[in-house]
Amino acid sequence: MIARPPGPAADEPAAGPEVDATLADTIAALAIGVPGVSRLHGGLFGEVATYLPGRRVAGVTVHDEDVEVHVVLDASAPIRATAERVHAALATAVDLPVRVVVEDIDPS
Repeated sequence: MIARPPGPAADEPAAGPEVDATLADTIAALAIGVPGVSRLHGGLFGEVATYLPGRRVAGVTVHDEDVEVHVVLDASAPIRATAERVHAALATAVDLPVRVVVEDIDPS
């Protein structure tokens, strides 16, 4: 008989990092609450998201080593200053490095 190493069965997917749903929702709310942020952006193919049971938080990815948030800014918002405000808002809520990606500018 072959001994099987501890861990998930061969036909079971390995579990990813456990993400607190409250953390992903908090990050999303803080980012959207920054003046000049129009909305969150899920990436070109919707790949930027935190997957939770029964739903996903688009535009927010929580990794073991950092947090990433992808935003769309209002056309009138200064890009660098707004991204810095998003970073500052998120840095108060998480103990991980924060990366802010400006995906697009809303023309309205």
